[in-house]
Amino acid sequence: MRLDKFLKLSRVIKRRTVAASAADAGRVSVNGRAAKPGHKLKIGDEISIEFGSSILNIRVKDLKETVRKEDADSMYEVIGQ
Repeated sequence: MRLDKFLKLSRVIKRRTVAASAADAGRVSVNGRAAKPGHKLKIGDEISIEFGSSILNIRVKDLKETVRKEDADSMYEVIGQ
C-alpha cells in the first residue's frame, strides 16, 4: 500500500493530498529514510512524521484497503512521540 494512502486510511493525516505534500516536503520517513508518497509499505515498517516541533513514530500493524473509522487505529501502534 502507498504511504500517502496508508496515512489517510489510518486517519493519522486527514487528507491524502496533505499526506503526499508532507512526504514531498521531507517530513515523513520510513525506517529512518525519507520517503516519497508512493513508497510501498509493509507490515512492521516504522514511520516517523514531523508535526511542527513534535515527531510521531508509528509502526504499521495492518494494511487494509478499506477500514471503518472505529477500526482505523488498529492499523498502527504508536511507538514514540
